[in-house]
Amino acid sequence: MRRVLVLNQDYSPLTVTSAERAFLLMYLEKAELVHEDVERSIRTVSESYPMPSVIRLQHYVYIPFKSVMLSRQNIFKRDGFECQYCGSVRDLTIDHVIPKSKGGESSWKNLVTACKTCNSTKGDLTPEKAEMVLKVAPYKPSYIVFLKNFSGFTSQEWLQYLSVN
Repeated sequence: MRRVLVLNQDYSPLTVTSAERAFLLMYLEKAELVHEDVERSIRTVSESYPMPSVIRLQHYVYIPFKSVMLSRQNIFKRDGFECQYCGSVRDLTIDHVIPKSKGGESSWKNLVTACKTCNSTKGDLTPEKAEMVLKVAPYKPSYIVFLKNFSGFTSQEWLQYLSVN
């Protein structure tokens, strides 16, 4: 599925959507084309339209706080769909670095992707007590970094809007 970066009226990144949804927003004049994919187009029986790569909304949408939603799938994306202990890409699950029974929370900084074998081996211990080393310490990705790295990035035109200062 072709992905399109959606910018707010002030050119700040808002979200990523499908090319079909982006085209509909442009057709209904709720958004304007900022960058097109010159190698592709959207065709009807009688017309050809540019394939959007980046669109900008006509009206500003107020978002009080942009944050990446904590979900199983987003943890997997952040961790590159591999076990953070052994690097396996099979039988993945979620592990609490500090176990829930020891006061560990379900948060970005305490959840990692782990294969079932490592998760079972670690059990109800901390990585140190289980003598297991995390490849990368868990972190909460910023909204912009998440859009850039984990949302189906497809176009070089996105980079100028997703630059991290």
